[in-house]
Amino acid sequence: MYRKANRGQLSLEEFYLPFGGQLSADNRWIKTAQLMPWELIEDLYAESFKDEREDGRPPIPARIAFGAIYIKEQENLTDARTLENIAENPYMQYFLGLHSFRQEPLFDESMMVHFRKRFPREKLEQINEELYRRSKPPKPPEDGSNDGTMILDASVAPADVRYPTDLSLLNECREKTEMFIDKIWEATTRRGRKTAYSRKKARSKYLKISKQRRPRKKQVQKAIKAQLFYVKKNLDVLDNLPAEALQILKPKHRERLVTIHKVWEQQKMMMESKTHTVEDRIISLRQPHVRPIVRGKMRSPVEFGQKITIAIVNGFTFIENQSWDNFSEGKTLIESAEKYKARHGVYPSAILADKTYRNRDNLNFCKQNKIRLSGPRLGRPKQEDLEADRKQAYKDSCDRNMVEGRYGIGKRRYGLGLIMATLACTAETEAGLNILAMNVAHLLRVLLRLFFGWLFKPLQCKFTTEKASILAGW
Repeated sequence: MYRKANRGQLSLEEFYLPFGGQLSADNRWIKTAQLMPWELIEDLYAESFKDEREDGRPPIPARIAFGAIYIKEQENLTDARTLENIAENPYMQYFLGLHSFRQEPLFDESMMVHFRKRFPREKLEQINEELYRRSKPPKPPEDGSNDGTMILDASVAPADVRYPTDLSLLNECREKTEMFIDKIWEATTRRGRKTAYSRKKARSKYLKISKQRRPRKKQVQKAIKAQLFYVKKNLDVLDNLPAEALQILKPKHRERLVTIHKVWEQQKMMMESKTHTVEDRIISLRQPHVRPIVRGKMRSPVEFGQKITIAIVNGFTFIENQSWDNFSEGKTLIESAEKYKARHGVYPSAILADKTYRNRDNLNFCKQNKIRLSGPRLGRPKQEDLEADRKQAYKDSCDRNMVEGRYGIGKRRYGLGLIMATLACTAETEAGLNILAMNVAHLLRVLLRLFFGWLFKPLQCKFTTEKASILAGW
């Protein structure tokens, strides 16, 4: 059972430092701690605990759990390095809600996986919405007309997988099935040959092709056919074993065996039909949920990871769609517009997106709801409207640069360019935390601009008065 802690924010004077001194209020972690909706985070965290028992070890507090995974994404660290940084930094410990500086680790690094599981993407979306609500967005106009601008775009958050080839994937399947057979043989009294082929020859056949820089097509097909034969023989051996023998394997190994069956079926079907595409194609045994996403980019025409659609409203970033399967981003515009209306009370006056979003359904929807969708007008343009259209198109392209910049920041500054989590749910959480960290950084910049604007406002007024008197004297 989760017991909610005291939600009061600890003051800087109350935080104990063993080496003396006091924390600075200007530190970014102090300011971030003041921005976070800790009450909502604790309520969402408590939903993960269904056990009502009073005894037993109490769970780690919500502020420590969420704060740790947030620090990891904010600083773009590994789980182990995150714990090291927390143990060395008193400001991070204040952000986690501690009352005094501690040099020992707060928990084991394996707990970071459980923390990410307890904050799935739905809960992160609620936290993001609460941050936006606290930033006091502009109120809708009283006449109920459309207001504001929404920028839409899609990209891929690549997963940490090896670049897949059919030959290397089948070779990995062969090695894994051989390992499973060895584990079962050691735990039982079975004797005799473990495999129906020579493992040494099977390995040498794979290396003979994989080490070539540009092997011929017929050589690759012959090597794939050989690996299919080896994998099938191993699967037959494992399938003929009694169910009790397979229980020797760990649960994750039994799941891996099911994945190998699917890979063999897909590869066999592609070999027989002489094609390179198949529905729900598996490209990684460790991450079977990852799918190839065809993007058509010059640098990487095919990417492997989760496809994400983001919307930028008032400088704030929202994840509109997140999926491991490829999808047409043009079909998500209506859903994004409805989310905007639920958030602001009215539809946006303009939606800036690329030409992928300009399909028939979206154009009709925008026309009915008086939303201007970026792009050329329908029908033959009038001569007097050409110059205005060119200016509007140029302004829209300049405004759309913001969404490209957000993707660039997320992939270079944060971890959106390579998601290291291996589970589907934790990888989605990691991508959502990257977006959340960018929004917090945006809020901190807004507060900084407001502070300096308020600080220098009297000086600007004084300078203007003095300048006016000087000009009057001239």
